[in-house]
Amino acid sequence: MVGAGSDPQLAQWTRTFEARPDFLGAEPSEPGRAALQRFLAAGARDILELGPGQGRDTLLFVAAGLRVTALDFAAPGLEQIRAKADAGAAAGSVEAVVADVRERLPFPDAAFDAAYAHMLFCMALTTPEIERLAAEVGRVLRPGGLLVYTVRNTSDAHYRAGIEHGDERFEMGGFVVHFFDLALVERLAEGWELLEVSEHEEGRLPRRLFVVTMRRA
Repeated sequence: MVGAGSDPQLAQWTRTFEARPDFLGAEPSEPGRAALQRFLAAGARDILELGPGQGRDTLLFVAAGLRVTALDFAAPGLEQIRAKADAGAAAGSVEAVVADVRERLPFPDAAFDAAYAHMLFCMALTTPEIERLAAEVGRVLRPGGLLVYTVRNTSDAHYRAGIEHGDERFEMGGFVVHFFDLALVERLAEGWELLEVSEHEEGRLPRRLFVVTMRRA
């Protein structure tokens, strides 16, 4: 696990979550609501959520009766999620794991029915790191397991704005974003069944996203 002092992005997220417990909002995202319906229809019960932030979709999932393992490298957000879950009817339904998605996921093979990541894949990760992460998610999903992820795409207003970091990554306000085109989405789907790619707008900018649903072969 990379320490906050040696990773500027980890330090940025840690400071932000500590200073602003409501930074990402309280209401579930629309992609999260749609993912929940897919998970329920597929009979999924054990969900891996990557980069859950402060839990706005995590709490939606557990309220619907799902068991969620929430993995993030920023511990303050996970602590906030655990506190929110324990304060409600969802106590014990969230397992919080501090880990870095650039490393091997700390779970055995075929451990989960489904995985969800709202804008985690489009963080500061390089393309090879994203490819390794997609392979790791495939490893920890059971056969037929679903992966739903969202990413900011190259039609977003922030694309090519701010400080360029190479590999379609740009930094704005201290946060680095990797912008996706359809070619990268299709590249990550190799070895998967690509079920759907839709577009979604979120926030006041708005942020323009791809919402991708894939199934493990």
